[in-house]
Amino acid sequence: MSEPAMNDRTEQPVLSCRNLGKRYEQGPVSVDVLSGLELELFPGQRVAVVGSSGSGKSTLLNLLGGLDTPSEGSVWLAGEELSALDEKARGLLRNRALGFVYQFHHLLPEFTALENVCMPLLIGRTPIPEARRRATELLERVGLGHRLVHKPAELSGGERQRVAIARALANRPALVLLDEPTGNLDHHTAQGIQELMLELSTSLRTAFLVVTHDPQLAAQMDHTLRLEDGRLVAA
Repeated sequence: MSEPAMNDRTEQPVLSCRNLGKRYEQGPVSVDVLSGLELELFPGQRVAVVGSSGSGKSTLLNLLGGLDTPSEGSVWLAGEELSALDEKARGLLRNRALGFVYQFHHLLPEFTALENVCMPLLIGRTPIPEARRRATELLERVGLGHRLVHKPAELSGGERQRVAIARALANRPALVLLDEPTGNLDHHTAQGIQELMLELSTSLRTAFLVVTHDPQLAAQMDHTLRLEDGRLVAA
C-alpha cells in the first residue's frame, strides 16, 4: 500500500478506499477527477486533505460520504462497501457510522440547539428521552449546556459550529467528514473550534477527515495529504 494509505496498524480501518476513481462525461469528452486513489483511516486518526480549487476535494468527500458513486474502485465504511448498498441501506449506514460538518453549519433554523442535535438520533430511532439525554451531554461537552433552547439565529458563528459538531457526533460515528469547518470563522473562534475537534477525536476515538485550506488546522492533524492529479500524496 502506498504511503498515503497509512497502513501501519493492526486494527481494522473505519474507512478504506481502493483504486478509487471518478470521471465525468462532458459530451464527447471524459474528464478524470480522481484516479487510482488509495486511503485508509483508523479509529481516532485525524487526517487533513489539502489541494487547490478544482482538484477534486468536494468530489472526494461526496464519494467518501456515499453521496456519489465511484466510476471505478470502492469505498468501504465501517466494514461495508458503499456502492454495494442500495440507497436506503447507504442512508442507514451514513446515519449510524458517519458524521458531517460543513463550512456553513446547515442547522435547521426553526429548531433549538438541542433539537438539532437530537435529529440524527431520532432518525436512527433512538427513543426521545435517550436522544435528549445524549444530545444534552454532547452540547455540555462542547460548552453549550447553557444554550440548549436557543435557535441558530440566537447563537454566534462559533456556537453554531459547535452545535454542528455535536450533531455530527450524536450517533457516535466511526468517522466525521469536515469540509472547511473553520473557513467561516474569525481566527480566535477558529482556534477554539480546532482545539475542540482535536479533544473530541482523541476522547471519543472518532476518525476525522478534514478538507481545509487552513495550514494551521492541517498542521494539527496526524497526517496531511495533498490531492494532486487525482491522487492523494503526502504533503
